[in-house]
Amino acid sequence: MDWLIGAAGAIIVAGAAYRKRSLSGSGAAAAILMGTIYYGAGNVFWFGTLLLFFITSTLLSRYGKKRKADLEKSYAKTGRRDAGQVFANGGIGMVLCLLHAWVPSDLWVFLFIGVMATVTADTWATELGSLSRKPPRSVLNGKVLTAGESGGVSWIGSTAAAAGSILIGAGGWLLAVWSGMEADILPYVLAALAGGLVGAFADSYLGATLQVMYRCRVCGKSVEVSQHCGEATERTHGYSLMSNDAVNLISSLLGGAAAYGIAVLFAL
Repeated sequence: MDWLIGAAGAIIVAGAAYRKRSLSGSGAAAAILMGTIYYGAGNVFWFGTLLLFFITSTLLSRYGKKRKADLEKSYAKTGRRDAGQVFANGGIGMVLCLLHAWVPSDLWVFLFIGVMATVTADTWATELGSLSRKPPRSVLNGKVLTAGESGGVSWIGSTAAAAGSILIGAGGWLLAVWSGMEADILPYVLAALAGGLVGAFADSYLGATLQVMYRCRVCGKSVEVSQHCGEATERTHGYSLMSNDAVNLISSLLGGAAAYGIAVLFAL
């Protein structure tokens, strides 16, 4: 029955997101598979936390959409998520959910909180930070960057990352209590805050150092895409395998580890 409920809920959410153009066809299929597993192998805690990330991130992607339109042309991924982006954001959490179903442990729970805090923090930082009237600065040396350039951070973006992390921590705690799990709010919130900030800044660092980047031959912008302004771009730095999705996966793992570290401190 849990698997059927998960499938029904996932179809409803993914279908609505597809109609609103928040998910592509492949993204909707991936979301249905993922949502079914999150609820079927887990419970309201796992499924609800994933939903909390997805709904808030989707709403923020639509906020100030006209001002973001030009920036989205520079990103490898846009507001309409495909299967790769869906799995990059929720794939690790799905594995943790399955591991918890197999061998229940707080290890998987807090790793999950950290992973979801990371993807939420990164998305909130991107969506709100891109609206900042002040240009971002390089996470490496503080140098002023153009808006949308990989490796840039801003006060608005960093504050948004912290807020998104806290939301995941507090929301995850409420969902855990609702699911009948023993949970204290402080470890959840602090673990999420640590995981989200570590993951978000790791994402910026990896984006500035290892992620493959290109330069537009027409406008001269540093972009994540191989085509811009109707022309092929030239690769400037980074590794071909280190795509935006790969950076998201690595930063999520680091965020999960940071969250679990906080949970361990509370257990001592």
